[in-house]
Order: sequence, then structure tokens, then C-alpha cells
Amino acid sequence: MESEEAAGRIPAPSGRGAGDRQDRNMTVTEPETFRIGIDVGGTFTDLVFVGDRGALLTRKVPTTPDNYGRGIVSGISQLMDLHGIRAGRISAVIHATTVATNTILEGRGAKAGLITTQGFRDVLEFRRLRIPEMYTLTFKRPEPLVPRNLRFELGERMGADGAAVRPLDLTEVDTIAERLIAEGVESVAVCLINSYANKAHEVAVAERLAEVMPGGTFVTYSADLLPEIREYERTSTTVINAYLGPVLQRYFTSLVNELKAIGIDAPVQVMKSDGGVMSVTQAALKPAYIVESGPSAGVIGAADLARSSGLPDLITLDMGGTTAKAAMVEGGMVAKTSDYEVGAGINLSSRLQMGGGHALKLPVIDISEIGAGGGSIIGFDGAGVLTVGPRSAGAAPGPVAYDAGGEDPTLTDAMIMLGYINPEYLVGGELKLNKPKAEAILREKVADRVGKSLNETAHGVFQVAAGTMVRAVKAVSTYRGRDPRDFTLFAMGGNGPVLATEIATTLEMKRVVIPLNPGVFSAYGLLRTPIQHELTQSFIGLLGDAGGEGIDAVFADLEARLLALMAEEGCDPATVEIERFADLRYYGQAHELTVPVESGAGGRSDQAQMREAFSAEHEATYGHRTDEAPVQSVNLRVIGTVALKDGAEVDLRAALAQPEAETRRREVYFGAEAGSLDTPILRRSDLGAAPRSGPMIVEEYDTTCVVPPDWAATLDPNGNIILTREEDVQ
Repeated sequence: MESEEAAGRIPAPSGRGAGDRQDRNMTVTEPETFRIGIDVGGTFTDLVFVGDRGALLTRKVPTTPDNYGRGIVSGISQLMDLHGIRAGRISAVIHATTVATNTILEGRGAKAGLITTQGFRDVLEFRRLRIPEMYTLTFKRPEPLVPRNLRFELGERMGADGAAVRPLDLTEVDTIAERLIAEGVESVAVCLINSYANKAHEVAVAERLAEVMPGGTFVTYSADLLPEIREYERTSTTVINAYLGPVLQRYFTSLVNELKAIGIDAPVQVMKSDGGVMSVTQAALKPAYIVESGPSAGVIGAADLARSSGLPDLITLDMGGTTAKAAMVEGGMVAKTSDYEVGAGINLSSRLQMGGGHALKLPVIDISEIGAGGGSIIGFDGAGVLTVGPRSAGAAPGPVAYDAGGEDPTLTDAMIMLGYINPEYLVGGELKLNKPKAEAILREKVADRVGKSLNETAHGVFQVAAGTMVRAVKAVSTYRGRDPRDFTLFAMGGNGPVLATEIATTLEMKRVVIPLNPGVFSAYGLLRTPIQHELTQSFIGLLGDAGGEGIDAVFADLEARLLALMAEEGCDPATVEIERFADLRYYGQAHELTVPVESGAGGRSDQAQMREAFSAEHEATYGHRTDEAPVQSVNLRVIGTVALKDGAEVDLRAALAQPEAETRRREVYFGAEAGSLDTPILRRSDLGAAPRSGPMIVEEYDTTCVVPPDWAATLDPNGNIILTREEDVQ
């Protein structure tokens, strides 16, 4: 029989990281090739290698904000050296990045200009009449990404029917180009009125700019990016693309070169905000598509696991060092939205809380994000109320316990005091924590002020953080017409499994799932993501009306363009699975809902099905429907997907394998009612199919799972930890 080493099945599990000392003499046999998933977070950069014969290798390294590529390449090199993997055995690199988001939040984008139709110079200022904080009279929206002196008008005009009302004069474009050059812009956005109906003028302007602007100037036009109605959203999205373009081009060029410097010349793909992946070349041309690249991967991995493992509907909770993110997976499908804003700080993903950022009307996984992570700083507001976040200690200096210069107490420091986190075993013991220093700062700056014991104070901090995360879960469930009690909480990230049961208890959720490698699950999710592209086109018409007959013609055109785009990605058109969607609304409404469209013989859309699907979604979202009102089409969409080529399955036995260790115990505080309890410290493999009652702590390389006294834990056949409230255990 073939040995494990010969079979390439190396135990680099969730419980013992690839960097554990016990693994250091292991090597992976040469025939195995690997795909690498890279997820850059605010505190740690996570890497996962999955081999085509089942090997699973993981690594967490500190994020390097000054140069993200440095941390990425360092982590890859460590894993390759540790396991004897040659660079030539790397077949693909899939990357989720927060560079785009951070560029907007930090105002570090390119100096960009905007060319628009006469009369629309100030559309970025007018925005929409939405106020995210109704009673905050001093609320100030972020400044437009293009200042007024760099916004220029052309005398051309297209009508809503696509006919030219006023012709385009290219000499105007030349004059504007001279001014843009004099201002030193490195990027230009072109967004002309009604270009979604006829893009001829925009294309001509973009081509002229490419001729007269200096080489390397990034030019983007709205009809190529977002051919939809609503002038503000289309302009804002195009400007975001221009603002990010030069920055992301430099970042990707640098990353590819750094990978080549260590011998990796494999294709590099980037996670999009909608959960698909695109080539690094396309990502550099359309960076607006990857603004929410970072948070999407874990949701996609959870959906893949839900479908393959028969799990019920999920609400994902991804909590790292800086933020916590929640999303909904319903029926194995990920909830998405195109009503999104960036640059407003934390996003609660509610259509009722918009107007505080820059509109990004591109498909985005419907993720609610809040500033509550392990590095969230504990403080007090103006009324003296204890707060946790949104300010974070980040990767540098990090929590006080990191002993790297941090002076403010954080959630991590509090969780160490409670006994939830082992200061000797963070990242498999590679990052030692200074518990006495954390204790001293927590006592001095928090406990003494509130007049409570250290344990009571730390648990109060823990509950405040969990309460903040409850808001994120409600934003993607309750605020969308779904009851969280009907869902299973899927916890991942370095800190998600620590707080999962506290959040589930508050929301009366009955079950929690902790997947294999939860602390690096987002990086693993990247490796379960197909190549995917979406195209859209505005089409205004009533279903069943004569005007609605053009729906099929638009779908046919979109599908032809989609196949051409997928061919540019190297995809065989025969392997592309195409899905149709429509943005619909009752006639007279201002906003629409997206529903799938079924097609029959000859590619004709089933408009009766479209109407029923819309009315059902309207009822689920808003609580009512009407079968009398006409239904209107606003936008049509097609999504092309190429499924993963590899059918490799992770070797579960190897993934769970850990060096033998004696069962340990320590005092853990579970609140005023339970108090401090002598608690066993287990490994994932210590669990089985029979429920094991808490309290217990399950320690792993990349995270810690806290099981309180009133919860029980089992291990399912796929290696997932299933947590169930004791009262619900059969």
C-alpha cells in the first residue's frame, strides 16, 4: 500500500499549522501540484496550499501594510521551504485583496479627471437624497473622488432612445485633454448622459484620449463598465474605477514581479466583489469590480461547503483582527446586491442606511461589515458608555498582548483574561502573547474605571463586542425579511469561533458550524471559486407588453459579449454556464429587485415566471405583493461561470491528524452565572459523532473554539465542528 508521504497526503491541519515544529521535517512529494489561496487581512495574511492529490497546507503571517506583497511572498516562501515544494509545482495563485477598499478609505487613489455631458458636472455633489444618520445634523458626506476643478463638460448629448441630440465635437475633447495634462492627472473617467442607450460618443471620447494623453494614462468609460440607467450611480462607479486604476495596476504589477522573483510564474487570479474570480489583467482594467474582494472568499467557501455537505441555510460570520463580516447563504446560493457604497467606513448593508459613501452599482455579495475584531480598541464614548471598536490596533502595533508597542486595551486582551485564548498558542505557538501586560492595561484603563473585577470587566467587553456583531447578522437577515433563527451560524476567521455561541444565543439560533481551518477559511474559499463574469444592460419595458419582446434580443447580445469576454480569460465557450437575471419592479416604484430568469425553446424568456419570481421576492423582502400591478423590467443581466477543473478532495484524515498531546485544562470565565470553571482544552480530533457537553475549549493552529456550559459539540463526517444548544440536543 502506498504510504501517506508517497501519496502526498501531508497532515498540515487546522489544528497544527504548516509551521508547527512537529511538521518541520515533512516534505511533499514532487508529483503533487498546488493552487495557492491568499487572503490579506488587517492583522494577518492567510495562505492555503491545496494539492491536486489532497494535501492541505496552511500558514498565517503578519500583514505588511507598507507593502502587502512582501508579507504574501514571505509566507509563500516559508511554506514552500518547509514542505520542499518547488516553484514550478505551483499551478495557480488566487488572491483576495483589500487594497482597493483601503485606497478609497484612506484617500490614496490616483489624481483623476471626469469628462461628462454639459449640465452634469456636479452630479457627484448632488448624489441622492439619502441620509444615513437621520438625526445627525452635522453629518458630512465624503468629498467626491474627483474635485470640481478636474470635472469637465462636453456639448454633446444623446437622447434616452439612443439618438444623437447634439453631435460630439472632438476639438472639445482635445482642449479638455490639454487641461488634464497640465493638471497632471493620471486617470480619466468618461461618463456621458444616456450612454447606456448608445455608447458611440463615449467610445469616441475614450479613443481620442488614448491618442492625445501621455502613455500610461488610465482611461475608463461608463458604457464599458456599467451600461445602466441612473446617472449618479453610473458616474460614481466609473469615477471609482478611474480613481483605483493606476494604484491597482501598480500593485498587481509589483505582486506578479515579486512572485516571479521566487520562481512562481503561474496564472494569478483575483477575487471579485460578487464572488467570482477574474484574471489579474482584467482586475487591473476594472478594479471597481474588486472593491469588496477581501470579504467575499469566505462566503463563497461557505456556500460551496453548504452545497457539498447538505448543510441548511447559513449566516456566515467572519471575524478577524480588524472587522467582523456577516452574509447570508440561502438554499446554497449567496445573497448579492448592487445597491452598495464605499468610503463610508463600516457598511451595515441596509438599503435604509445609505447616502454616506460613494455609490458602487456593481454586483457585490451582500456583506454587512462592522468594526469589531480581535484588535478592536476598548474605550468609552462621550456619555461614558463602554465601546469596542471601530478603531483597531491593526497589525501594527496590534493588541497590548502582542508586546509590540500597543498601549490601548483591545478585545484580544480581554479574551486572554477570560481564558478563551491561550497566550502560548496563538498561530500554533509562533506568536507569544504577554498576558501580564494585557492584564495590567485592562485593569488600569477599563476595570478600575467601571469598578468591576477583571473577569467581570473582560466578560462585559466580550458581550459588548458580540452585541455589535449581532447588528451585522441582523443587517443581512432581519433587515432583509429573514428570521436568523431559521439559519445556522457559520463561524470563521481567527476570532469567529470564539464569539459564535454568544452571538447565536443572543439571536436564539440553534446551531453553529465551525469548518476545517476556520482561521484561514477565506483563503481556502478562494480555491473553491469559479471563473465568473457578469454583464448588464438597461432595458425599460413592461412584462407581457410589446416592448417586453425586446428582452430576448438584449439577452442574446449580452450572452454573445459574455462568451467573448470569457474567451479572453482563456475559457472554452463550451464550458461556460450562462444564467439570466432581471432587475424588476412594480410599475411606478423607484427601486427594483433582482430575480433569476428561466428560458425555454429558442432562448425565449419565460415572462410569467419572471413576474412570479419577482412577486415572491417582493413578498419575502417587504412582506407584501400584488398580482394586479404591471411589472417593469429595468436591467437585464447575464452571468457566465466556468466550474473548477480540479476535483481534488482534501484528505480529511490528514487534515485532522495532530501529534499526540495530553489533555490540558485551565480556568475559563463564562460569565457571572457560571463563573470560572476548570475547563478541558481539546483538539478537533478529540470530538466525535456523539455530543460532548461543554464547557470546553478547542484549540487549533489558526483559531480557538469556545464551547460554553450550555452548549454541546460534535464532529460531522466532513470534519466540521457542530455546536448545538444543550436544550436542543435530541
